[in-house]
Amino acid sequence: MFVINISYTVPADVVAVHRQAHIEWLQAAVDSGLIAAAGSKTTRDGGVLLSLVQDREYLEAELAKDPYATAGVAAHQLTEVNVPMVAGGLEQLKTPAAEDFDVIIVGYGPVGRVLALQLGRRGHRVAVVERQLVSYPLPRAVHFDDEIARLLQSLDASPEQMSHAVEAYDDFYEWRNAAGEPLLQLEWRGGGRSGWNTSYFFHQPSVEAFLHEKVSALGSVTLLRGWEADSRQETDEQITLHVRNSEGERRSLTGQYVVGADGANSKVRQWMGTTMTDLGYFHDWLVIDLLPKVPMHIDPPALQVCDPRRPTTLVPGGPGRRRFEFLRLDGETKEEFNSEARVWELLKPWGVTPDTAELERRTVYTFQARWCDAWRKGRMLLAGDSAHLMPPFAGQGMSSGLRDAANLEWKLDLVLTGRADESILDSYGPERSEHVRHFIERSMQLGEIICLTDPADAARRDEKMTADIAAGISMPAHPAPRLGDGLFRSEGPGGTLSIQAVVRGMEREGLFDDVFGSGGTLLLKNAALASELPANAKAALESVGIQTIALGQAPAEYMAIDSSGAYSQWLDEIAADAVLIRPDFYVYGSALAGDVAGLVGDFLTDLQPRKAASVPLELSGSSR
Repeated sequence: MFVINISYTVPADVVAVHRQAHIEWLQAAVDSGLIAAAGSKTTRDGGVLLSLVQDREYLEAELAKDPYATAGVAAHQLTEVNVPMVAGGLEQLKTPAAEDFDVIIVGYGPVGRVLALQLGRRGHRVAVVERQLVSYPLPRAVHFDDEIARLLQSLDASPEQMSHAVEAYDDFYEWRNAAGEPLLQLEWRGGGRSGWNTSYFFHQPSVEAFLHEKVSALGSVTLLRGWEADSRQETDEQITLHVRNSEGERRSLTGQYVVGADGANSKVRQWMGTTMTDLGYFHDWLVIDLLPKVPMHIDPPALQVCDPRRPTTLVPGGPGRRRFEFLRLDGETKEEFNSEARVWELLKPWGVTPDTAELERRTVYTFQARWCDAWRKGRMLLAGDSAHLMPPFAGQGMSSGLRDAANLEWKLDLVLTGRADESILDSYGPERSEHVRHFIERSMQLGEIICLTDPADAARRDEKMTADIAAGISMPAHPAPRLGDGLFRSEGPGGTLSIQAVVRGMEREGLFDDVFGSGGTLLLKNAALASELPANAKAALESVGIQTIALGQAPAEYMAIDSSGAYSQWLDEIAADAVLIRPDFYVYGSALAGDVAGLVGDFLTDLQPRKAASVPLELSGSSR
């Protein structure tokens, strides 16, 4: 709490000229909660204000807007006070005792839930601050890919476990011109490199509910619904987040780090003051979610209609649901475009009427393309929409946010447990911003194809793309970019996504993570390579969350039988005898026989542990 002493610096008649403007500003400050009480001094030479805001920097900035300050007729002096005792009826003035956590997450969408679940499962004390009392009940994101399916698999929330909310997609994602001729066929059939289908469509509220049940079962996670981040104070040792609810109650939360997963209008991003790279992409689309009453036969089920008269998107919306999206044309207002009558008018050519479908949701979105230039400032970090926004044409918006969580979580875990220096968090932003930039540019590239409304431009596009498809020229199902500069060897496959395939262990056969557990892995082409490592290397890797598994021909402990041959083929493709895979499934680096010890040594050195490992490790052969 702050006591603000206002002292006039000019004669009273000069002050009087600005008094009404000051009173109006003061009333607005009281209404907003900035000022809790205000009064004038009986000495007539100033006033006293009381503020429950805990953020001095923020409060000083707001007080500078007082007309007394802007006119230079008064000075404001702030005194911070701690109020542990109050009389009855004055409880609001009491300084709340700080509640202690390891990580505070602001925002409880998919990214906030996954990050809370990941950290909570590791035993970290997590607080989640969410200003909404209940989850948003209507669909938003509808697509994720095989990499995200693997991430969800690691949380016991695989697509198979959420079949009520998630359905696999096994067809082309096709783009057609106004005549119905194919312009582009993205191969969304079959499996991806992460061991799951290339694409999935899902119902977000149901997925969020499933994840919430898992978060709620963790005693290590405290969920504060209906509370809003108000201010913060940061020291070298910790960060304190001050929150309040609609009833004016206040709480103070302390933690080692605050993660802003609070969306496009992120409060945490505002505090960080980071700039954004904005590619200037703005298009308004009407998004319509439907509950069909009769089967809808759309072939293929995911379709882009590149008709300059009205670019249109048709995709599944999860089990039993459909989504349509229509571009707003010049001359159409958002209000007119979003009316229910207009919705049914746009759907009618597709055979969709109130008799054949229930309208679940309609809204106009402005698709944008931008990302933050800094993802970390001190003890504050960003993830998800607070750090980046992209058009939906590649279906990678939410997937990119969940990749943020996967990248950040294992690094936070090592830092919080003292097994790595906090400097490894500096790799988070550069790795993710470069990676997400590729998906944003891919989404824009696809958007430029569909959003053409000039008939001549559309005709030129159609001619070129029809020729490309006839020549067999196409795009990959999804981009597979390398991470930006960070915590991996820059040569070879370092910074690229690893694979997951079916293997057989001592007790079962299945996807690698189901057989051996998810997390980091040092994968060896054969058991003989283990002899290159010092006796304590395996223990040293395990101390930082990396298991050692070798490919073999017969079941044995720490031995994987490569049932499909996928791992042997992958190692041949990347010209490696060993590969070290980080807990977020990205490759740290690879090695040929003779350099396996160096690979392990480089990884452990890059973590820069503040505390000695439980098993001292001396490695020779490091490439550095």
